[in-house]
Amino acid sequence: MNKENIRNIAIIAHVDHGKTTLVDAMLKQTGTFRENEQVEERVMDSGDIERERGITILAKNTSLFYKGTFINIVDTPGHADFGGEVERSLSMVDGVILLVDAFEGCMPQTRTVLKKALALNLVPIIVINKIDRPNARPKEVLNEMYDLLIDLDASEEQLDMPVLYASGRDGWASDEPDKKGENLIPLFDAILERIPHPQGDENAPFQMMVSNIDFNEYTGRIAVGRISRGSIAEKTFISICRKDGKIDKTKIASLFIFDGLKKHPVQSASVGDIVCITGVPDIEIGDTMCAADTPEALPFVEIEQPVLSMFFSVNTSPFAGNEGDFVTSRHLRERLYRELESNISLKVEDTDSTDTFKVSGRGELHLSVLIENMRRQGYEFQVSNPTVITKEIDGVLCEPYEILTIDVPDEYNGTVIDYISQRKGEMRQMAPSTSGFTRLEFLITSRALIGVRSDLMTSTKGNAVVNTEFEGYHPLKGAVVNRSRGALIAWETDTTTSYGLYNAQDRGTMFIGVNTHIYEGMIIGESNDGNDLVVNPCKKKHLTAIRSAGADEALRLVPPKVMSLEKCLEFIADDELLEVTPKSLRLRKKILSNELRAKTNAKLKG
Repeated sequence: MNKENIRNIAIIAHVDHGKTTLVDAMLKQTGTFRENEQVEERVMDSGDIERERGITILAKNTSLFYKGTFINIVDTPGHADFGGEVERSLSMVDGVILLVDAFEGCMPQTRTVLKKALALNLVPIIVINKIDRPNARPKEVLNEMYDLLIDLDASEEQLDMPVLYASGRDGWASDEPDKKGENLIPLFDAILERIPHPQGDENAPFQMMVSNIDFNEYTGRIAVGRISRGSIAEKTFISICRKDGKIDKTKIASLFIFDGLKKHPVQSASVGDIVCITGVPDIEIGDTMCAADTPEALPFVEIEQPVLSMFFSVNTSPFAGNEGDFVTSRHLRERLYRELESNISLKVEDTDSTDTFKVSGRGELHLSVLIENMRRQGYEFQVSNPTVITKEIDGVLCEPYEILTIDVPDEYNGTVIDYISQRKGEMRQMAPSTSGFTRLEFLITSRALIGVRSDLMTSTKGNAVVNTEFEGYHPLKGAVVNRSRGALIAWETDTTTSYGLYNAQDRGTMFIGVNTHIYEGMIIGESNDGNDLVVNPCKKKHLTAIRSAGADEALRLVPPKVMSLEKCLEFIADDELLEVTPKSLRLRKKILSNELRAKTNAKLKG
């Protein structure tokens, strides 16, 4: 195909601003699906976790035809924890569609992804989405976008960008904020007019950076990337320049391009095409594929480093091996290192113990998605509490800091400011964001952010919109108390009873219900004060020969607090672990024996 009839674009935005929904509408309006074809909502969110949470986790490719032009589209994640997916995806495109919510406006991740796009000299198209949303304020949002572009030192060409107003859900775009469109033709036309076609020397030796890895049970690993120069044909011998400097030679099996949501086989492809190549079983993200006689590596895209780490280890609880299919250290090690092949923002290290591995990621969500995926695949293991990764800079120990942005109703301003101040957050800015809402901006350590989101949701009755953006490393702050209450710990290994729970529930908030199997040292609730407390929820009511009038009254139990994976990770302290199995999440103390734990704590205090 003539390269002038190709456009490569990425859709970038803050989380939940409507990227995937807009891609749905673009595919439907260009005839990608048959008229009678049943298509799920957010068709690009292929993973179960993506569908359940309503967020994009992995960058994905698709394509469509419009007026004889082949448009490759990369749908990218919007959450900061998956920024590595965005960074490597932008290397495949010539322009970006930047989506901004017509009500929320510029958010922290909007700034982050736009900064990366401008640094690569990509051409932006601004789409103010959800224009039909109540309280939409498109004109103010547009002014915010221009302020942001100027703040990021955008060039004159980048400032002279097209601005469209759209409703991705209803599938229309318009040039005017007060005029409802009929379809997405204005957006397609803007792509053809403003996004440049791929540039490169088609006659030069073949060269391509591997930006993504796909997998097929028949063909094995599939390398996805954009051809930087030259051309390639199937059954061709190539050189592979590894990230560690090694050069291997191999033969590719087959070649594909994206056709809608499917891969279409082709005999050859050339510069500017986004292709899938099979037949190289050990290919990795960051490797460069080259012509066999001209091995020249491309510079790898710099990925931001992890800021949080956790220890993954073999399950050692009394219930170990009862619910999981993969329970040994060999299984755990293989799975974690296999994750590195596609998750380049992750870091896995061996420790002194053969049963324990240090896993580092970009944030709580990044690590929790890995844990959730592993438990759904049948793995059983235990994890420690998340801790920040410190660095020594110019002889000073430093820790990661983040910009915390909170949009909250005016009535809760005092509550939020007081809470963040207790976590040693420094206020940077306080300004009205929309009618009745205030935008509060703080500089706070990543360490102090653990557990903040759920606490703020509780104190503001679910009205706070919380976002974070990595800011950099600064000198270490003092101690930060992430948890003010202690734990309720099980006294013995047995099954909980109504009578036992009734007597224990006055001591705090319970995490478990009746007829639950528990073990000694397992955390079954949160105490009312800051101290840990051992209770016996398995206590049985003894029968007596004499009954009082109210002896057999029904016991009223308070419903237990359901702990999600994220809440469990926020809850656990330094001396606690989270046991993860395909069926259960159990909080526990590292030392299960109540007697041994009491002696150890006494020695530490002494």
